[in-house]
Amino acid sequence: MSDRKRKTAQKPEVEKQSDYYDLKTKAVQDLAEADESNSPEVSKEELRGYLSGPKFKIADWAKVLFIKWWFPAATCFFFFWGLGNYMADQLDLYLVTALGLGMVTDILTNNALRFFERTPGEHSRWMMFPKKGFLTFPLNILYAFVLLILVGILYSAVNIGINQITGQADAVTLGVEPILFGMFYLGFDSLLIGAKHLVQRIVHDAMHKAAQ
Repeated sequence: MSDRKRKTAQKPEVEKQSDYYDLKTKAVQDLAEADESNSPEVSKEELRGYLSGPKFKIADWAKVLFIKWWFPAATCFFFFWGLGNYMADQLDLYLVTALGLGMVTDILTNNALRFFERTPGEHSRWMMFPKKGFLTFPLNILYAFVLLILVGILYSAVNIGINQITGQADAVTLGVEPILFGMFYLGFDSLLIGAKHLVQRIVHDAMHKAAQ
């Protein structure tokens, strides 16, 4: 009699263990077969709750502006300052610096912006030549020449204005240094990119009206 009771008592436990392992097996199988077609949609708010990291978030535009300031500033430090003692001709120094700025923009700056994109093409509006290809390399170098000329004109204008105020005709009060150079470079870059977007909108609106 006791053996029969022991068997009946053990039977529910065996069934529970069997159900437990069946559930585990099904969960593993569902996980292995999961893809975009059979997975439930999860909202971005719910996904953010599982992300680790600091609660303080830096705005996306601030990251972009910092990247676009830091690389020209670093290029000024390594090229303009680093080669300034070895290149006597200022024109050669400007040419080498412009070449370095264009290469850094194409290889480092734009790729860094693409790396921080949450969706493909999100940061394209911050680039003069957003499409990645062989032509962007020489185009970014030419564009760097234009920006460097504008930055040089601004430096000259500021120094001329200061000299007129102080009465020192040949003094160079504001010299080239990385922090301010990066800010001037970023400012002209933003202005030209904004002008490009404005022209694109004007052309698009004109074509849209012509089509109607």
